[in-house]
Amino acid sequence: MSDFSTPDLSDAAPAARALPLPWRNYGQVSVFSGRAVTIRCHEDNSLVKACVGEAGEGRVIVVDGGGSPRRALLGDMLAESAAANGWAGLVINGVVRDVDEIGRTAIGVQALGSVPLKTDKLGFGERDVPIEIAGVRILPGDYIYADNNGVLVSSEALL
Repeated sequence: MSDFSTPDLSDAAPAARALPLPWRNYGQVSVFSGRAVTIRCHEDNSLVKACVGEAGEGRVIVVDGGGSPRRALLGDMLAESAAANGWAGLVINGVVRDVDEIGRTAIGVQALGSVPLKTDKLGFGERDVPIEIAGVRILPGDYIYADNNGVLVSSEALL
């Protein structure tokens, strides 16, 4: 669903929680939503790579990379895989790379910034666990709503 604005949603649903970080839109799709699949990892995108290769079914991958600016948790090939497999988007508490290519990919991507360096793939991290980004708890299956105004999380569907 891409016919909403997060300010309107937050006005209508005061229980929705905003992730108060300086999000930047990198994907071709600037408005996206879906149920959360959570990943916690630090400078290792092994789980992100595995996840984007699965059927997305309109869900959103929420990656808690601890806000690290040192290694990109998403690049063009993983973004293309996510789009091809039906993911609505990714919200990354960390950075991405290949931003021009991601900008031409039909996927939503919100991240904190960009860096040219890739991660090592050592298999570290956790998937489908509760995570916390900027003091906001996100559970697998929560509803994620993202646009150029920011990112909202809700335990209930807002649309």
